Amino acid sequence: MTSIDNPDYWSLLGLTPGSNPEQLKRAFRREARKWHPDLNGNDIQAEERFKLVNEAYAVLSDPLKRKAWEDSLEAFATVQDPYIDNFPEFNEYLEVVLGIQNNTQSTETEISQVDYQRDWPTTASPPPPPPVQIYEDQETLIQLTPEQALNGTHVEIELLDGQLVEIQTPPFAGDGWRLRLAGVARGGRDHFLQLSVQTEEGLRVDGLRVLYRLELFPPEAVLGCAVDVPTIGGPVTLQVPPRSSSGRLLRLRGRGLEFNGIRGDQLVEIVVIIPTDIGEAEDALYRRLQEIALEHE
Repeated sequence: MTSIDNPDYWSLLGLTPGSNPEQLKRAFRREARKWHPDLNGNDIQAEERFKLVNEAYAVLSDPLKRKAWEDSLEAFATVQDPYIDNFPEFNEYLEVVLGIQNNTQSTETEISQVDYQRDWPTTASPPPPPPVQIYEDQETLIQLTPEQALNGTHVEIELLDGQLVEIQTPPFAGDGWRLRLAGVARGGRDHFLQLSVQTEEGLRVDGLRVLYRLELFPPEAVLGCAVDVPTIGGPVTLQVPPRSSSGRLLRLRGRGLEFNGIRGDQLVEIVVIIPTDIGEAEDALYRRLQEIALEHE
């Protein structure tokens, strides 16, 4: 059995030494869920046990850390208690523990006349405390499919110190959502999960609603046009009204996600872009448009 300074990581996880990585991972998940502070009413003892469980997994899952820990246990075991079998006699206690050389034939009077002003063994001053380290909040990007975002899903992340944290994302999550895991990062800082819910076609999901940015050239935005846009159910043709400026939102009703018979809409945001390879003829037309605009002022 080891001391508090040398915890038995195998016992903390309920495993026998030498258990394989899969057994180690399962045991860690079980104990982490069991002792997580959020599930124990912020119990201080549960919080400390949770920290030890994470520490045990971080050490046992890393071959180098595990070897160093096992070596430290062997070194600890070699330090034997000289009085493991019985408590010492008083004279032996003075000699061994307090450093007072005492003749076993001395009388009680002689013992009482020991000069307690003698030079006692000195101990070295404790080392200065380590410098205070400032830690920052951590952030992880999590990619979710529209179905995972809609229904919620289990996500497992590994923190910088090797801890594995398993969470359940909330249902109806959206692209750009930021979830906070309080106090799990180094130094008691927070770890944030940045959710990304986008399809290959550029559709962004937010609950039942779907968002899409439609890029148009100036003539298309000014004169209007018909353009195919992607949706969750496949492409559809959208009629863009004339004189549509950047930021205008067009609604495709019933083209969002569906949940229990309720279907959301898709919003299409107009973004007017300027081509970078304008020829001389196009440049001349823009200049003429500028002149006409000035004439009407």
